[in-house]
Amino acid sequence: MNVNQQAHMTSPYRQPQPTLQGYAQPGYGGPPTQYTPYNSPNPGYQQGPAPAGYSPYSSLSSKAFPATLASDLSCNSSSPLDLGPVRPTPNSVGPPMSAPQGYSQFTQGDVQNGPPTMSSQPHRPPVSQSYLPGSQPAYQQYGVPPTNMQQMTNQMSGMHVSGPPPAVSGYAPHSSNSQTSVSFSGTPSFPPHSVSSQQNSPAASLTHGQPPSQSPFPGAPPPVSQPQYSSVPPASSQPHYPGAQPPPASQGQFPVGPPSPSQASPFHTPLSNFVPHAGPGVQPVQAPPHSQYLSGPPLPRQPMQGPPLSQQNHVAPGMQRLPGQAAPPGQGQGVQPQQNGAFGQMSRPQPGYGGSYPGPQNYGAQPPPPAAPPQKRLDPDSIPSPQVSELPAVQKTRHRIDPDAIPSPIQVIEDDQANRSSEPFTTEVRGQAPPLVTTNFQVKDQGNASPSYIRCTAYNFPCTSDMAKQSQVPLAAVIKPLATLPLDEAPPYIVDHGESGPIRCNRCKAYMCPFMQFIEGGRRFQCGFCSCVTEVPPHYFQHLDHTGKRVDCYDRPELSMGTCEFTATVDYCKNNKIPQPPAFIFLIDVSYNAVKSGLVDLICAELKTLLDYLPRESSEEDSCIRVGFVTYNKVLHFYNVKSSLAQPQMMVVSDVADMFVPLLDGFLVDVNESRAVINSLLDQIPEMFADTRETETVFAPVIQAGLEALKAADCAGKLFIFHSSLPIAEAPGKLKNREDKKLVGTDKEKTLFQPQTSFFGNLAKECVAQGCCVDLFLFPNQYVDVATLGVVPSQTGGSVYKYTYFQVPSDGDRFLNDLRRDVQKQVGFDAVMRVRTSTGIRATDFFGAFYMSNTTDVELAGLDCDKAVTVEFRHDDKLSEESGALMQCAVLYTSCSGQRRLRVHNLSVNCCTQLADLYRNCDTDTLINFFAKYACRSILSSPTKTVRDTLINQSAHILSCYRKNCASPSSAGQLILPECMKLLPVYLNCVLKSDMLQPSADISLDDRAYLRQLVTSMDVAESHVFFYPRLLPLKLDVEGDSLPTAVRASEERLSKGGLYLLENGLHLFLWVGANVQQELLQSVFNTPSFGQIDPSMTNLPVLNNPYSQRLRAIIESFRVQRPRYMKLMVVKQDDKLELIFKHFLVEDKSASGGASYVDFLCHMHKEIRQLLS
Repeated sequence: MNVNQQAHMTSPYRQPQPTLQGYAQPGYGGPPTQYTPYNSPNPGYQQGPAPAGYSPYSSLSSKAFPATLASDLSCNSSSPLDLGPVRPTPNSVGPPMSAPQGYSQFTQGDVQNGPPTMSSQPHRPPVSQSYLPGSQPAYQQYGVPPTNMQQMTNQMSGMHVSGPPPAVSGYAPHSSNSQTSVSFSGTPSFPPHSVSSQQNSPAASLTHGQPPSQSPFPGAPPPVSQPQYSSVPPASSQPHYPGAQPPPASQGQFPVGPPSPSQASPFHTPLSNFVPHAGPGVQPVQAPPHSQYLSGPPLPRQPMQGPPLSQQNHVAPGMQRLPGQAAPPGQGQGVQPQQNGAFGQMSRPQPGYGGSYPGPQNYGAQPPPPAAPPQKRLDPDSIPSPQVSELPAVQKTRHRIDPDAIPSPIQVIEDDQANRSSEPFTTEVRGQAPPLVTTNFQVKDQGNASPSYIRCTAYNFPCTSDMAKQSQVPLAAVIKPLATLPLDEAPPYIVDHGESGPIRCNRCKAYMCPFMQFIEGGRRFQCGFCSCVTEVPPHYFQHLDHTGKRVDCYDRPELSMGTCEFTATVDYCKNNKIPQPPAFIFLIDVSYNAVKSGLVDLICAELKTLLDYLPRESSEEDSCIRVGFVTYNKVLHFYNVKSSLAQPQMMVVSDVADMFVPLLDGFLVDVNESRAVINSLLDQIPEMFADTRETETVFAPVIQAGLEALKAADCAGKLFIFHSSLPIAEAPGKLKNREDKKLVGTDKEKTLFQPQTSFFGNLAKECVAQGCCVDLFLFPNQYVDVATLGVVPSQTGGSVYKYTYFQVPSDGDRFLNDLRRDVQKQVGFDAVMRVRTSTGIRATDFFGAFYMSNTTDVELAGLDCDKAVTVEFRHDDKLSEESGALMQCAVLYTSCSGQRRLRVHNLSVNCCTQLADLYRNCDTDTLINFFAKYACRSILSSPTKTVRDTLINQSAHILSCYRKNCASPSSAGQLILPECMKLLPVYLNCVLKSDMLQPSADISLDDRAYLRQLVTSMDVAESHVFFYPRLLPLKLDVEGDSLPTAVRASEERLSKGGLYLLENGLHLFLWVGANVQQELLQSVFNTPSFGQIDPSMTNLPVLNNPYSQRLRAIIESFRVQRPRYMKLMVVKQDDKLELIFKHFLVEDKSASGGASYVDFLCHMHKEIRQLLS
């Protein structure tokens, strides 16, 4: 289904909408102007001047960029996506009627620059042609068609003629480089020298693979006397219709064979996508393959369809034409007027369809008659898509450019799932790029770590730093050391070398792994990282086989697998002492707000059962973790829950300025031993504080209390803090309300993300030293300064959870599920992580929730299975293609049973001397993860506009370097993207539009700080769905277990008659169209009426029918996949909640001024061209 328009059409005369800082946005829409019937066969195209004040170079007017679909982007080969050349502002008329050449030398409707020739007077339109308000007052004539066959033959003698069309329609030959190219015309604000060379591409095209051999003009424009033509059939193959003139050159040039790169033809269109037009006075005839390229004005008295002339921002000045006059091919296939960021295409002239341009309700290939009432909302289901067999003989295709002419994330995801999910991904090959993070696949560890643990931005590192600087592709890895593996994959093997501990390199201290080379019959090994030779300890000696491998290679996980875990000896323990089992301390806010909301009741009731599910080793029956309890408001209450007591005892510490723990024995206890006392305490706490009137709270002393308790017990552990308000009570770490929206968008905005005081930074340092991790659950009704309260959680490897305006009925499920998962998930304590690399590169920068006291060690008081650390690498020497680059991530941590462990992940990547190899093996999802985390850190020190501009600039450099050094020579009007990076623009735009960098008016500063901290420790799968949400149409098909295919995150994909599920890892929406069938509503909501659906429901009713069961199973599967529980929000079409839902349709223009995908693609094209010029 082709859906191209947004629902609300805005006038071009209104005030401009807010724009993405850094580049302008076009106005959208305009009043439709009727195309009147064609009155006479005017010889050539007539054109009016642009309205006063309009310039195509004044703003990012992506709407002036027509595009023509010519190939399937999902192909893994070259796919030039032609975004067309820069279009000069037309300021002249065509050649005089007496000019010797019959064809216009300015192809595809383009015009000559320079002063107008005075021999050709401007034509005035016939009086009989009707004009509507907004039409253009005067028109100039551009060129004339040849008057006889001789002129036509002369004109064609200068054209390139290529062979017949390829046998398989829609595919041109592939070039050696995988690339995607988009062609635009009319890109604004480009250097003038690049303008005059690009005069033939009013349309955009998308093809696969331009053969490099056809490049007569690499990097230079052809002379004006030899315009860049697409291949056309020889004159002898043109059919001759009696009484008809041959088509003018500006209308009839269509390629037969594959276009050459230098031609940059705007019509890289497969034959199946081309719709010819009949010439004047001739009935449409089905032509043979070589003869179906005729084009010309429409039949006399034949009404036309097309874009309104008044919409100057959609049609470049050189492309306007008289009402009733046929579009040149470039226009006929151009971008139709856009509303609200839709990327569509306008219809070609179609016989039999009259009347005015119908506006945004037209989605199908054929517009409805003008009498049809306009629809309020886009609804792809409302207009059936015509089948090829239903179209007239000459029009065997859709006539509107599909939005999928630009790279589609969904298509790429689906193709990867189809191609790479069936076979296991084996890791023995160095530098092998894994399937996408969205693909379900099984991993077989055969020497390199699973992508679940490590993903790289590139799997081909440049050999030299100069090459890395030239490409500007960040060399980084996202490492998730304790990641949870799928059920069909085995967890890492645990290797115990006894008292001697793991075998290591003498020099660099790398751990034994598959990259170590045994020599001298197995008595020594050479380190793969530093090349140092080390003696093999006698107990570890083994003979080598004929290939040089140890004969026990496959019996030892550390020699044959990319990931393994060693038990650490006492030498690896703090103070050379075996650690105690860790402890969990629950610190509950019992101020007025927390008690009144029902939060205290809820927590105490849940903890009674939750304590049975504390984390434990798989071999252990019970958890070794001890627990303690504290409540607080302005003062702190400690509880003695020793098993020998009949009732718990409370001890109050009111001196919060000098925090201490009033008891040692009885505070941290074994759950099973003290079960009765703990249950009694949890029953009494809500009763004790039921009548409290204390509204003020402290915060820093609460963390200090937990820290002191862990110090006293000499163990590591985790604090679970449940907090409700800004800590304004007199105490260390007291905060003030500093929320000031006036600072948003200014240079001082960065201060809002920085902590108010350095107190919490120092406190975090103490916590890390003790192995005290902090998880913070916030329940604010107003500003609480998340930027400051979150400092300790983020630096200790903890998490922040936020439930604004918490209410038990609507938010209780979400909170309890988050709490259960947070308490039960696998976690390591007192962790230190170091990344070692082979000679030539080193880890230089780290992003995530951790603390660093030096430049190499990442220290985490707690490290759970959801936390990821992003590491950036830089060159410190040359790399070699033969040895590649190696990295080893070693994490030393204390398990939940108190055992000291070493988890080691190894990965090898290739090295290359050619940029094309670098661009062939990149992972865009990991790249976006890196960019997002870079932005998270940068907004602490730079204005958000500067951060956005930096990301755009670096991405433009990456893509321009590819274009300059790797892509086949082609027109500068083409945006050529590497195949593996063709989604970089759409994903980058999602990062730039995110609330973190470009907030909407209604998002609070706390929410932005919260999102910043979330993104900082996300892995690649989380960041992917967070920035590009998954939108699933829910069909009434309950057969099978497979999910329906997702659709692109755009409003134009929504059907009035459908249900859609959208998730981004934090939010889950069920959108209900106004025209959903009663049967479906009854099956899902147990009500037959759309109006009776309760939008406040957070869970679907449990109904005994297949559709309800299937839908609830899908929602549950989404929740299981994500680390945080997603509350369901039911959004009815046109309901007030729909504004929130639309915020996540990231391909559309956002209310905060973020660009639509199409606009941003055009902007990136402009940036790239400026860099190339």
